Amino acid sequence: MKYGYARVSTVGQDLQAQMNALKAEGCEEIYSEKFTGTKADRPQFQALLQALDAGDTLVVTKLDRFARSTSEALTIVKELFDRGVKVHVLNMGLIENTPTGRLIFTIMSGFAEFERDLIVERTQEGKAIARQRDDFREGRPNKYSRAQIQHALGLLAGHSYKQVEEMTGISKSTLIRAKRKQSAE
Repeated sequence: MKYGYARVSTVGQDLQAQMNALKAEGCEEIYSEKFTGTKADRPQFQALLQALDAGDTLVVTKLDRFARSTSEALTIVKELFDRGVKVHVLNMGLIENTPTGRLIFTIMSGFAEFERDLIVERTQEGKAIARQRDDFREGRPNKYSRAQIQHALGLLAGHSYKQVEEMTGISKSTLIRAKRKQSAE
């Protein structure tokens, strides 16, 4: 039986392209999750590994969806080969349980880990450069200006949180945080 595995790193990302590719490949059952690959505990991936039997094929769209590091990829593939499970990475092909197949898989896994490390390094460099600017603020920009928050806090004097939220669009939780911040200052 062919099993597919699809994963994206964040809740905001879409699994559909991977799901379509796995269905087109003929996967009868597809496990998917929105879970960062940097975490070892991927519940759906662990469930999939438990479901695989001798003669089954595990299909993933790309190597980086499969494992976080070269060593992890090699360990998982060795265990699957030992159990008689085939591994098919769509952008690489079927990984063969031969010395040449394992060598190619090791090299490609190394490249995937290297690529991920470069992305992390470039992100950190970009953040370091951004931190040098005087106007740098870590995180997401504020959705509402200080004047909008002050206006909404002023409205709380004569209205409920729900009413202020309906009038301004500013959520109750944001208003409560702003009120606490104002009290602390």
